[in-house]
Amino acid sequence: MHSETREARRPGLSARVKLTLSYAGFLTIASALLLAVVWLFLLRYVPDAPIFADGMHVPNRTDLERAFAPKIIWALLGIIAFGLVGGWWLAGRMLAPLTQITEAAKLASGGSLTHRIAMPGPRDEFRDLADTFDEMLAEIETHVAEQERFTAAASHELRTPLAITRTMIEVAREDEHADLRALLESLHLVNSRAIDLADALLLLHSSSHRLTNPSPVDVSLLVEEAAESLLPLAEKRGISLEVVGEKALVLGAESLLQPLVLNLVHNAIVHNRPSGGGSVTVKTHDTPHGARLTVVNTGTPVSGATADVLLEPFQRAAGRVRGTDDDHAGAGLGLSIVRNIVRVHGGTLNFTLLSEGGARVVVDFAPCVPSQGA
Repeated sequence: MHSETREARRPGLSARVKLTLSYAGFLTIASALLLAVVWLFLLRYVPDAPIFADGMHVPNRTDLERAFAPKIIWALLGIIAFGLVGGWWLAGRMLAPLTQITEAAKLASGGSLTHRIAMPGPRDEFRDLADTFDEMLAEIETHVAEQERFTAAASHELRTPLAITRTMIEVAREDEHADLRALLESLHLVNSRAIDLADALLLLHSSSHRLTNPSPVDVSLLVEEAAESLLPLAEKRGISLEVVGEKALVLGAESLLQPLVLNLVHNAIVHNRPSGGGSVTVKTHDTPHGARLTVVNTGTPVSGATADVLLEPFQRAAGRVRGTDDDHAGAGLGLSIVRNIVRVHGGTLNFTLLSEGGARVVVDFAPCVPSQGA
């Protein structure tokens, strides 16, 4: 569509030609004004009548005009020619950085995101534009690389339940005495996991977008709701769940902040001591810099993973035990969703693996300045 629009545009003068004509025109007008000043203000004081001095004829105004007029014409023609040549050269020099940026844009539109302009020289408008373009290319390259990794991982994760389902069906087709009820229960479990994974993928995608119409949200209320809904899971696993909630206003979207809280509390319960006896503590309070949400849980020490790695999609720590209930195994998307939601809210996420086991997650939000009447 964009190429069709470009082809539909009628051809026009290039920027270099326009600048050249501008330079030459300005120089010609300035020179013509200077010559006009000479013509009008100097020659006017020369009398037009015949002038004689010491018996010799002195050129009068008419004589000077006849002698001066051809020179003026040739001077103006020379100035126009000089203005065109000089303007063409100067315009080329001035637009050379823009040509580099255009070539880089063409390479980027062709799929080459590794190219950088890296324009040398002191800072000016063109170099600011080139630096901004380089930063944009770097950001796009990073996003594309992340998207490719995410797509590959998501395809693998979505393929797994489908492959399991096909295997179950094939085995049941070959086994005449297969237990259909057990098969249906297994298929239901696998299908539920696939749906949960698809929902998580959609949430991860939507949480990467910018906020629209944010409003003040009390995170402490969301924590209480999450604790109430996840309390049965915590009791089933023998995990104590403690909530210390002080009012903490965040300017954002409740539809995103709610899954943020749910994911953090759910992860803290699931990734805990497998034999029970663990704990999860959730705190909310205001700081001088804004609202803060803290989630601390016990657990077994994690080996072979760092906090940064676990924030990536589909990453799970090998030493992190999730308990025996595989219904809550998850797809490794919870912390990635949390990170995206924190990012779009302009907050910071500090995720620390504790040496004694468990983790501490601290989310700091920007100060909430509710509008009047909110």
